[in-house]
Amino acid sequence: MNPLRRGGAATRLYSQRGAASAPAPLDDAPGSAPGDYAEFLRVTLPRQAKNVASHRFGSERVWLKKAGPRHGKWGYRVMALAARLAGLDVIKPVPNPGGEAAIATEARRLKQLAAAGLRVPIVLAQQADGLLISDLGESGRATVVLQERIDQAAAAGPAALLAVWREGLAAIAAVHLCGQHLSQAFDRNLVQCPDGVIGYIDFEDDPSEVMTLAECQARDWLSYLHSTAMMLEAAAPQAAGQHWHAALSSVNEEVRERIANAARRMKWAQKLPASRRWGRDTQRVRAVARLLGQWYELNKA
Repeated sequence: MNPLRRGGAATRLYSQRGAASAPAPLDDAPGSAPGDYAEFLRVTLPRQAKNVASHRFGSERVWLKKAGPRHGKWGYRVMALAARLAGLDVIKPVPNPGGEAAIATEARRLKQLAAAGLRVPIVLAQQADGLLISDLGESGRATVVLQERIDQAAAAGPAALLAVWREGLAAIAAVHLCGQHLSQAFDRNLVQCPDGVIGYIDFEDDPSEVMTLAECQARDWLSYLHSTAMMLEAAAPQAAGQHWHAALSSVNEEVRERIANAARRMKWAQKLPASRRWGRDTQRVRAVARLLGQWYELNKA
């Protein structure tokens, strides 16, 4: 078995996302003029069964997100308790109420990030229960999710894997340099655009509603590490630790201290069993703790 191959739930989730991203077989909204995004949203929204789907509007590919059911709060209370017990504010849950509130949050965050000069989908039209946004592809060329690029690079060897992984590190650093933060900075929410620039997607929640900017940015770094650590641990843990150290060398001291605190608090997790029989969640936590531990020791030196 190839230790670098992602499988199980992660592979199934990516397959589902890939299927959902196929353009829906819908034509322009009846009676809508070219470029009349608001009318297209108004007419198409009630016809769309899925919460998120892409459509062809003239020569454009657009994405329509409709308000789903509101989310309960019980799960957030459990996660908040776990974060308090661990003493890690940066992993405390970010409320995502779903419904119309999530639509409003995503529209607001996309506009904020776009105004900062970052590559995000453009808000084309908005109403309380739906959002129409642009696709980050261009001229018929599609984007590639960074998660997929990392998987492909892993098959080519450690050097290729690290090269792609570092692109994600640079993309997160670019966001922070603009004084901004992401929402869920996992590799599945970073996409390479046709011109090579990394873009950002998925903003239904806003960590700044419950965290300081420093906490939000530390959360971005830890989220990216969480989504990639298993691949790195299997391929090139020592080199990954060095690259992580280099990436964080110019990070705001307040952010670095929060990441260092996470490394200290998670030190025990380095001793979790490596066997796959303990489940992928255990392996992922162990890999994150080990890479953070390497960085922490380098940081103290």
